[in-house]
Amino acid sequence: MPELKPWQRPRQILRQLSEPAAARLAGFPGKLTTLQLTAGSAAFGLIIAVGAVAVAGPWDSSGQRTAERVRAASQEAGGGTDHAGRGPGGLPETTPSAPSVLAGLGAPAGVAPAPTDRALADVLEPLLKDPALGPQRSAVVLDAASGKRVYGKGAGEALTPASTTKIATAVAALSAAGPDHRITTKTVLEPGSAKTPDVLLVGGGDPTLTARKDGRYTDTAASLRTLAQDTARSLKSRHIDEIKLSYDTSLYSGPEQHPIGPNENLTLVSALMADEGRLDDSSSGPAPRAGDPAGDAAKKFAGFLKDRGIKINKDPGASKASDRATSLGKVESPPLSALVERMLTHSDNDIAEALARQAAIAAKEPASFDGAGRAIHARLEKLDLPLSGTKFADGSGLDRADRVPAELLATLLDRAADPAHPDLRSVVTGLPVAGFTGTLVDRYPQDSPGTGVVRAKTGTLTGVNSLAGTVVDADGRLLVFAFMTTGTTDPLSAQKALDQMASTVANCGCR
Repeated sequence: MPELKPWQRPRQILRQLSEPAAARLAGFPGKLTTLQLTAGSAAFGLIIAVGAVAVAGPWDSSGQRTAERVRAASQEAGGGTDHAGRGPGGLPETTPSAPSVLAGLGAPAGVAPAPTDRALADVLEPLLKDPALGPQRSAVVLDAASGKRVYGKGAGEALTPASTTKIATAVAALSAAGPDHRITTKTVLEPGSAKTPDVLLVGGGDPTLTARKDGRYTDTAASLRTLAQDTARSLKSRHIDEIKLSYDTSLYSGPEQHPIGPNENLTLVSALMADEGRLDDSSSGPAPRAGDPAGDAAKKFAGFLKDRGIKINKDPGASKASDRATSLGKVESPPLSALVERMLTHSDNDIAEALARQAAIAAKEPASFDGAGRAIHARLEKLDLPLSGTKFADGSGLDRADRVPAELLATLLDRAADPAHPDLRSVVTGLPVAGFTGTLVDRYPQDSPGTGVVRAKTGTLTGVNSLAGTVVDADGRLLVFAFMTTGTTDPLSAQKALDQMASTVANCGCR
């Protein structure tokens, strides 16, 4: 099948699948139907590939990311759709999200039927009655080809979404700032005749800025070491070898501390930090955090400057760069599309709060919790999305004051899967893959009908469980779903119940 140009794939691709093909994932023992495998690569792979080559490529002729042929790294504890990272041999770390097409079946295209409301209700209603799901529950299933709702229960009721809030944050940030936007960290020199010039390290809000020499993500992340090298070179070209170093975090306003208080799932929200303020060598998940992430980053930067022959006359302190300051050096984050993928796969709270503030900056709102919440709401309103009862108290979903209806989560994902919105593609490519990556790496057994064909963002707080994503059903139809619960008392049982619902949709033709 020849590779298609972005403008050659309108939304009709979801109504008429490309030539069906038999497929399997190398080394994967799960029991997936031929139509699911076909749709998993030909249908889903193509819709996420449209217009995304520049955003998240490369892609092979099946519409699947080339590196996805390899299952390596898919079972590692951290999981991860690490399209910005590198695996063994320098190759992109893999996501077996869409099994590769091996042979054509010879069946006519566009034969996958949509499920009916009644048939889906027959299989989902009994599962929704599971007492493990708590007293408040809602569910929505959309047909991705048409955007039509094929099942709904309490669809418009705004519940606490937990980390599925990150789907809204991602869509708002990508829509407001663009998938190619990069976050800049820079150094500037203040004018003046002082014997010891003032240099400022200016934070731009990149939580993935790294001080590490090597490790996961270091080859693509903006590097403090590189910035120090460029800054030292620029200073020496001006015959400066001794400076006073300060740091500027003024881009952000409002409280740095999230309302949940100190927590290993999130550092202080600052415009300047290195490696998310982590005090260990981790790149995802809970970790001990720095009490002063900006100050720590500045101290590390000072050390790198000293290594390059620049004397620092005292420890760096907080300050603000003036409009007259001149540039010395800068480094840029990976594009927002890559940050969105990393955020969704690992449910990264630091990246989520940073992306929420990028939406706020684009909307000319204060880069604070309140400003980010207003910006996300306003951006989604511009996209004509269902926002009744919606409240965004943060960008990560850690705040229990967040309220989102299942209908909004499903519609967000449907919009991101629409080839007419290639700017939102990383919202679907970043979703964890059931049984393989990220927060779903351990939640689906190998013989589950949902393994490999469910992609979903998880949401978990005490008493709150949610799951929202995409699934290919037994007939090869791509569906979008959102399941939400509040008041659960057994998180493990609640997760299993939600996973069973997604697997049931995967296993169902439901006509």
